[in-house]
Amino acid sequence: MLFLEYLFLWFIFYSFAGWVYESILVSCQQHRWVNRGFLNGPLCPIYGTGAVAGVVILGQIHNPVVLFFLAMIGASVLEYFTSWAMEQLFHARWWDYSHFRFNLNGRICLLGAVVFGIGGVLIVDVIQPQVARVTDMIPLQIIHVLFIVLMALTIADTIVTVCGIVNFEQSLEQFKIAMAKYGDAVREKVGDAVSGATDMASGMVGGAAAGLAAKATDALSGASDKFGGVQSAVGQKVGESWQNGREMSSEFMLRIKDAADSVFNRQQRRMIASFPRLKTTSNNDTLQQLRETLEKLYRRGR
Repeated sequence: MLFLEYLFLWFIFYSFAGWVYESILVSCQQHRWVNRGFLNGPLCPIYGTGAVAGVVILGQIHNPVVLFFLAMIGASVLEYFTSWAMEQLFHARWWDYSHFRFNLNGRICLLGAVVFGIGGVLIVDVIQPQVARVTDMIPLQIIHVLFIVLMALTIADTIVTVCGIVNFEQSLEQFKIAMAKYGDAVREKVGDAVSGATDMASGMVGGAAAGLAAKATDALSGASDKFGGVQSAVGQKVGESWQNGREMSSEFMLRIKDAADSVFNRQQRRMIASFPRLKTTSNNDTLQQLRETLEKLYRRGR
């Protein structure tokens, strides 16, 4: 039982170390702070699982070359399986290496495998002996308390996280529908305004008035074209209007953010912010356009 408690505490330590590594790496890439953990707490469980498995399975291997290749292969298998399992469970892919050379279905890549191989050697030969030495110095009563408290917190965090994101795909569909309704409403208002102004000009009587009406109609025709541009950028449905995302007004982007805040729960919003490569099996275009809009607002300080 004590050995299992040690394993769990090591799992927590390496999960935290993985969270620090991932958060710094992605924050540098995104030029903003990103809480990279899958859980709410500062943990990346895949790192903890891989590290503890490496310590247990590869701990007796002392040849660094053999250790490197075994760690590289084992970590890649774990990462591929985790990516596949999470996609089956949540209908979303949390990371994607398709933009890297020598990748396998975008789930793993050669560069990542090499990094994991080097990490495996460092953990087994350098870091773990020091971690084991420190945990051996902790009194057993504290070990028991830490195990119980951290286990309870991790289980609770996992339950809250999974319950919060399990309906992510449905929330994305609701968001798409909400933005489509908003686009329809804006298009109707713009159309009514142009139609009303044109009818007023056409109602002018008299010869001079008719000439003025013709000029007014021409002017309104130009205005109608301008309104049409706004209508195209703002009033079209999500899958169409966001193609011209660079021309979005701040007001429209804020409305998108408000709609997202009302549809997605806290866990889902955190996942969108934490995983820039997050992809869904359906409505993925809507998700990517939403992310781009939120990034634009962030850069504008909104």
